[in-house]
Amino acid sequence: MAGADRDHIEEVLRFWFGSLGPDGTVDEAHRARWFAASDEVDRRCREAFETDLVRAVRGELDDWPATPRGQLALIVLLDQLSRNVYRGTARAFAQDVKALAVCQDGLARAADHALHYIERVFFYMPLQHAEGRDAQRRSVECFEGLVAEVSPLQRPLFEDFLDYARRHRAV
Repeated sequence: MAGADRDHIEEVLRFWFGSLGPDGTVDEAHRARWFAASDEVDRRCREAFETDLVRAVRGELDDWPATPRGQLALIVLLDQLSRNVYRGTARAFAQDVKALAVCQDGLARAADHALHYIERVFFYMPLQHAEGRDAQRRSVECFEGLVAEVSPLQRPLFEDFLDYARRHRAV
């Protein structure tokens, strides 16, 4: 993988997570953009990442999963940023199948365990967004694993993510 690709992977991850604290925590400004609709955030996502999203859909970024961070960046692009870039349209979800495949490939190689806990939340999101029972079951298992691994101080945040995974499974 070329150095420019590595830099671009880090650009996607910096945009989504910011600078992680020493314990892998994310600042409130970045957390706020994850699950709240915002015209400003959507605009920034379109300007910064729509071209990358188109390239990812075409398969032009298929070398990114060569590393765990590259897999995560591709998942964030396909599964999260697509929802910002194409909010309110079917295109927002059109990349879900590809994001799920990248996620499942990474899980098969335990690539998720090379990431910070908060990064793993988004590594697992394609499972939560999938409609199949097996993916939903696996989503809950992954989030249960996170809750078991994090420090007691971080546990409430990750229990919230687990609760959402369980709710998605129940639908």
